[in-house]
Amino acid sequence: MGEFLRLRQVCLVAPRLEPLVRDLEAVLGVPVCHRDENVAQYGLENALFAIGTGFLEIVAPIQPGTAAERFIERSGGRGGYMAIFDCADPEARARHAEALGVRRANVIQQDGYHSVQLHPRDCRAAMIELGHTAGGERLDGPYWPAGPDWTANADPDQAFLGIELESPDPDGLLRHWAGILQLPVSASEGQPYLAAGVARIKARRSGDDRERLAAVDVQVQDVARAEREAGARGYSVAAGAFPFGGVTLRLTHVAKRPGDAG
Repeated sequence: MGEFLRLRQVCLVAPRLEPLVRDLEAVLGVPVCHRDENVAQYGLENALFAIGTGFLEIVAPIQPGTAAERFIERSGGRGGYMAIFDCADPEARARHAEALGVRRANVIQQDGYHSVQLHPRDCRAAMIELGHTAGGERLDGPYWPAGPDWTANADPDQAFLGIELESPDPDGLLRHWAGILQLPVSASEGQPYLAAGVARIKARRSGDDRERLAAVDVQVQDVARAEREAGARGYSVAAGAFPFGGVTLRLTHVAKRPGDAG
């Protein structure tokens, strides 16, 4: 596979991992696929879930003064922390972003994984990370952030369908992300979006002056069962959607779109 870009993972941040991790295990019906000890160097702990071939991560600070803790304080706990894109050449994409005035915030080089995290203030709404795992061109191939055995803890009937950003200027924010990611703005039924692999990135108007990653869309095998599990754990569920980890988690039966293959 040559050049590619796909939205592979969303990272949420919370004051503590529990009870969010137990709740998500029950709602999705899959266990945690990986806990990364390397995030301790950033003062964090994490848990990662495989949603089909995409991933939802929860991180929590384990010491004061972390960037994640500052994000919680600044955002009031609203909004997703990071959107992580799988690509062939993170450095080339980071250089393109820098040419647009988007600064690097961090570089990760670990066990065949290379990624560049872009500054969240320059990205707007959420931090963008551009990463590549050696040998990970296939969706069912290795993906270092999820550990070596992620496929054993994934439900193939589930799918990570995308995210929705929120801004006072949603069209402008979507064009900004399109420029950073080098993606065209497409439209379906009058709704603009970016297609990043099997996932779509949309934007809606916010009710305040802040920009945030507001919603995560996932396909599950049985929405009714997932709704019951969420309701039993005290979440207010309406039409398959409920607040979770600073975002709205939206569950759908919608099948994968034809032609979405990596």
